[in-house]
Amino acid sequence: MKQRIYLSLAHMGGREQDFIKEAFDTNWVVPLGPNVDAFEKELSAFLGQDRHVVALSAGTAAIHLGLLLSGVEKGDEVICQSFTFAASANPVTYLGATPVFVDSESETWNMSPEFLEIAIKDRIEKNGKKPKAILPVHLYGMPAKMDEIISIARKYEIPIMEDAAEAIGSEYNGRKCGTYGEFGALSFNGNKMITTSGGGALVCRTEEEAHRAMFFATQAREPRPYYYHEYIGYNYRMSNICAGIGRGQMLVLDRHIARRREIHKLYTVLLGNIPGVKVMQNPSFVFDSNFWLTCITLDRQVCKVTPDEIRKHLEQENIESRLLWRPMHMQPVFKDCLFYGDGTSEQLFQDGLCLPSGSVLSDNDIARVVEEIGKIISR
Repeated sequence: MKQRIYLSLAHMGGREQDFIKEAFDTNWVVPLGPNVDAFEKELSAFLGQDRHVVALSAGTAAIHLGLLLSGVEKGDEVICQSFTFAASANPVTYLGATPVFVDSESETWNMSPEFLEIAIKDRIEKNGKKPKAILPVHLYGMPAKMDEIISIARKYEIPIMEDAAEAIGSEYNGRKCGTYGEFGALSFNGNKMITTSGGGALVCRTEEEAHRAMFFATQAREPRPYYYHEYIGYNYRMSNICAGIGRGQMLVLDRHIARRREIHKLYTVLLGNIPGVKVMQNPSFVFDSNFWLTCITLDRQVCKVTPDEIRKHLEQENIESRLLWRPMHMQPVFKDCLFYGDGTSEQLFQDGLCLPSGSVLSDNDIARVVEEIGKIISR
C-alpha cells in the first residue's frame, strides 16, 4: 500500500526537545514555569498590537474565558458563526448562555455581516436586549470581514470574541488575526499551524485582562495564605512541558505558514486543469490566509461525483481528506437555537472538501492527491 498522506500532521522543527529537556533538568515538570512565560511573550511579539497572551490547555478554554471576561452570563445570547467546529459554540453553553447562529457569506465562508446585523436587530426587537457578544471565526485560516463586523459591533456596543484557532499567521489589512476582537482565541492542537500537543491561548488587550484570565484559569484562588474562592474557577493553564514544545514550534512558525501557502498555490495550479473544481482563494489583497487547510468546492452541474465520493476514493488510496464543517444550526444538539441566513453554509457543506495541507507534505504528495481527484472525477 502507498504511504499514508494525512490531512494535517504535527510538524516538529527539532528544538522542541531542547526546551522539554530543560524543563526536566530544572524539575519544572509541573503546570506553569519558565517555558510558559517565554511562550506567552513570544506569541505576544508575533501577534504585535501590544497584545497580552495567556497560554491555556485548549483553544476551547480560551473562548470560554474570553466570553466570561466579556460578561456573558446565564440567560444571555451570543451571536455565533454557524459554519464552524462545535468548539466555537460549545463554550457559550458552559456559561448558561444561548448561541444564536448566523450564516456565512460566500467570499470568505465566514460570518455574514449582513445577517449579523439582521440577527442583532431582531434579537433586540424580540428579546428586549442585545446579544452579549459576537463570535466570528477565521475558518480554515481565512480571515473574516473584520472591518464590517467591527463596525456593526461598535454600532451596537457588543464585544467581539474572535476565534482565530485556525488562523495563527493569517492577516487582514496587514494585521494578525486574533488581535481584532476584545479577546481572541488561538489553538495549538496537533493538527494546527503549530502545536503544543494540545493547547491554546487567550489574546487580551490589557495586562489587567490577562491577569484576570490567569486568575480564572487557575481555579480562581484568591490571594490569601489559605485556599479561598469567591468565584468558580477552572483548571485551564498550559503545562511547562507543553509550552516547551510551543517554544520550539515558534522557531519554525514562519516556515510552516510559508509552506502551507506554497501547497495552496500548487493545488490551485494543478486543480485548475480539472473541470468543476474550485479552490478557495483570498477574496482580495487585504485578505492573507495562512491556508491552514486548502479547501475545494465542486460545481455539481459539471462534476458528477459528490465530495463524499471523492473522500472515499482518496481513503481507498490511503489519503486522508475531510468534508467541510456541517453547520452548527444543523447539529441536533443546537436544534432549538435560532438561525439567521440564506443557506450559504449548507451549500458549502454539501459541495466542499478539505484536502491534505500539512507543512510536512512534499510537492509529490500534493500531485498524488490531485491525480486521484482527477481519476474519480473523470470516471
